[in-house]
Amino acid sequence: MTEHSSSEHSSSEHSVSEHSASEHSSSLTLYVGIWLALLFGTVLTVVAAHINLGPFNAAVALTIATIKATLVALYFMHVKGSSEKMTKVVVIVAIFFLLLLLTLSMADYGTRAWS
Repeated sequence: MTEHSSSEHSSSEHSVSEHSASEHSSSLTLYVGIWLALLFGTVLTVVAAHINLGPFNAAVALTIATIKATLVALYFMHVKGSSEKMTKVVVIVAIFFLLLLLTLSMADYGTRAWS
């Protein structure tokens, strides 16, 4: 009986290690993809800063920064796939206040009398 249980134990360890290696390579690919997307966002920010978009310069820069921050929070801070309800509540509240801040800032910026 001990031989049978030890063979079961080793086969379960083997399947776990195969699953872990497969998961690791796919997560590495995902992280490299997200990193490339963040690099692209940085290049896009620099390019957008050199283009005169008039009153939309700040809006474009903030939109790109928000997308990059969302990618960082979802993937590098492991918010995506999180099963904890409290984590999701905190993230939703943070996004709400970020949108509120951006909306009020853009409303203030858009209504100023520029000389």
